[in-house]
Amino acid sequence: MFKFKPIILNYAMSIWKGEVTTQLINELGKNTLGDFFEINFTEVGSDFLIATMPVNNKTKQPFGLLHGGASVALAETIGSVASWCVVNRELFIGVGIEINANHVKSVTEGLVTAVCTPIKIGGKVHVWDIKISDQNAELCCVCRFTCMIVPKRN
Repeated sequence: MFKFKPIILNYAMSIWKGEVTTQLINELGKNTLGDFFEINFTEVGSDFLIATMPVNNKTKQPFGLLHGGASVALAETIGSVASWCVVNRELFIGVGIEINANHVKSVTEGLVTAVCTPIKIGGKVHVWDIKISDQNAELCCVCRFTCMIVPKRN
């Protein structure tokens, strides 16, 4: 019988290339969709990023629930930024090529928190795991985001 053996990534040092701070990342997002949705990067770990987003009139659907598209926007934002942080930022950027999301719990108020960790960091393709939780630390969305690394345009 085949048994699934999980791949565990264990980074002894930071995966980020160069200095990465919440201030740097939050400045990067000024005047973008992330800024409109009030996405705020709150923590940079050695192999993870954390960002929050309020559940408000900008991020809710007409029935008063957090819009699934807003959750996906949060996931793609944090995943794209994570890819940007692991490449030479002078030469490359990451662009999303695939995202999937499982919305497992509705949220009607408060703040949601996304935690982004790597599944695979390759030379041209990165795959990220993003888990979004509500303010009670209950999982509400699970995403897998694939990002392609492309030359930065001037």
